[in-house]
Amino acid sequence: MEMLKFGSVSVWLGEKSGKYPDGNQVIVQGSSERVAFDTPQVALHIGAPLLEVDRVILGHVHEDHMVALHALPHAQVQVHEADLAAAQSWEGLARHYGYPPDVLESVRQMIVRDFAYHPRPDATAYRDRDTWDLGGGVTIRAHHLPGHTSGHSALVVESEGVAFIGDIDLTGFGPYYGDATSDLALFRRSLQKVRELDARVWVTSHHRGVVTDRQAFVEALDRFAARIDERSERLLAYLRDGPQSLDQLVDRRLLYPPGFDLPYVVCAERRSIQLHLEELIAQGLVRETGDGTYRHGA
Repeated sequence: MEMLKFGSVSVWLGEKSGKYPDGNQVIVQGSSERVAFDTPQVALHIGAPLLEVDRVILGHVHEDHMVALHALPHAQVQVHEADLAAAQSWEGLARHYGYPPDVLESVRQMIVRDFAYHPRPDATAYRDRDTWDLGGGVTIRAHHLPGHTSGHSALVVESEGVAFIGDIDLTGFGPYYGDATSDLALFRRSLQKVRELDARVWVTSHHRGVVTDRQAFVEALDRFAARIDERSERLLAYLRDGPQSLDQLVDRRLLYPPGFDLPYVVCAERRSIQLHLEELIAQGLVRETGDGTYRHGA
């Protein structure tokens, strides 16, 4: 397990640089407080540096970011106010996902088995631009960057210029916006705002891990953001074949390859395609017909 150090910030890289289902663990040490950003699977292997944290700040709420919370009953847990209910109870997380009951039951079984899921009813809220003073000149500021979830935020250790940008993770997969609280328009705006963070080190939850060169960060962010428009073009190509229903488009897949099977995949495809269709309809590139199908063109 590789650990990188940036002054008061330590980054433990998960398997394959935190590739899902793992993630990358950030721990920030001040003179009066130790703080963890999220707790992915790698957190279970860190030992004392994690077990002795005073606080966990979640950049957003998904099962893969909450893995070790059950091992930290003493730590205060905070999450952006828009994701708070999802951290506090299964019912809140279920609304966050927005899947049908049968899918939710399968997902609940999966996250308990694979991610040691435990809600934190004691979690409290933070808001955009809130700050934490850890002592010794170590400060953290939250930057609300919604789209992936309604509360998704970057956590910037201002004293070190380290930005934890969460699931703006620069992966080849591209942005994920398959849940009920996901928002494509807000994700596009967040991809612009993340460029403006005052940082010299960028840490992602998954895959890329740590980027220390701004040009490399911008280029990776551009490729990541371009996946949204590539999906829109693929959807338009599907519709050039003729009118199609939402179910037909879901069957053709926009995010995942055919045959990739997890309980939530069809729901994520449906939600993502709906968001793209709404955007394309607003642009006059797609129209919805009276028979429940979608057609290319105005």
